[in-house]
Amino acid sequence: MTWALTFDYPSPPITANQRHHWRKKAALTKQVRAASNLLAKSAGIPAMARCEVSLIWFVSTKHRRDADNVVPTLKAMCDGLVDAGIVPDDTPAEMVKHMPEVVYMGPGKKPYMQLAIEEIR
Repeated sequence: MTWALTFDYPSPPITANQRHHWRKKAALTKQVRAASNLLAKSAGIPAMARCEVSLIWFVSTKHRRDADNVVPTLKAMCDGLVDAGIVPDDTPAEMVKHMPEVVYMGPGKKPYMQLAIEEIR
């Protein structure tokens, strides 16, 4: 089964290219991690031994975007899944992380991010 967690982020809160002060970056990471934890618990996702996760950023403009730049947001979301007790850890043995994707939806639509979680048996 696949679960989808939708985040109301029009752009990634944490990116590889940001040069925030460590305290601001820590606060952003904590917020994303807590949001992932809360959404996972609210969705009723059961605990599992292994899973694979995919992050999709749905955008409304055709600007060039670097998918690698979104990885820090994916990392914080995965840490939130561990905090929620979905998987024991986010190491490759327990969690397979796919490279984030950027998907164009068309003009006039509100951008958001979605994390897909699928159990690996």
